[in-house]
Amino acid sequence: MSDPLSGLGVLVTRPSHQAAGLAALIEQAGGKTFCFPAIEILDPVDNRALVALIDRIEEFDLAVFISANAVNKALNVVHARRGRLPPGLGLACIGRQSAKELARFGYEGALAPAGGRFDSESLLALPGMQYMAGKRIVIFRGDGGREVLGNFLSDRGAVVEYAECYRRVRPQAEVASLLKSWARNEIQVVTLTSVEGLRNLHDLLGKLGQQWLARTPAVVLSNRIRETARELGIRAEVRVATEMTDAGLLDALKEWRRDQKSL
Repeated sequence: MSDPLSGLGVLVTRPSHQAAGLAALIEQAGGKTFCFPAIEILDPVDNRALVALIDRIEEFDLAVFISANAVNKALNVVHARRGRLPPGLGLACIGRQSAKELARFGYEGALAPAGGRFDSESLLALPGMQYMAGKRIVIFRGDGGREVLGNFLSDRGAVVEYAECYRRVRPQAEVASLLKSWARNEIQVVTLTSVEGLRNLHDLLGKLGQQWLARTPAVVLSNRIRETARELGIRAEVRVATEMTDAGLLDALKEWRRDQKSL
């Protein structure tokens, strides 16, 4: 039996330090990957507020990590400042990759959605997140992150503080080779994992590249990304993965490829 993605050219836009896992899955399924990081994860310009919060983290009942990047950036500072998180601090995170990153730092059993959707709304639906009255909660996130989670927790009676532990920037990128690959029809589908990454990609490509992007099907991680794609003029099919993980993206790519072959 042939590989399900045999001969398929896939553009991978994850940050450079996170692209290898998705690229490996695609290539194991027979696809060819073109890695073009559309977003870069950096430390805060000024981390004094983050350090000050970590120095008083015993005040909190629960720490919530929005992403694997939040886990990595925050815990590197925590371990440098104090060695470990307080043993009585509850931990929660949005998705599987965040939970894996917590485990890599030695923290097992964080509260997290078990399957399907991995977003703030799914975390809020868990039984352990219902009775928050009087709880002090810190949310580790990137700069300018969504406030859906914090707002809902505040409505449930929690006292919420944010700790911005990384920033997302548009990378400096050379696009000429990517445009040549697109012009040779070597790229048949794009993977997109964040709204900001999509916007960065659109800006980086320029007018010519935007025309290629508009005509190329995409597999994305959320409805918000699909809506943004439509706003940016992407007319080709935009398929949303049923699970917000690399494995979910791979399954959506395979499904899309099967559908193309059946046309």
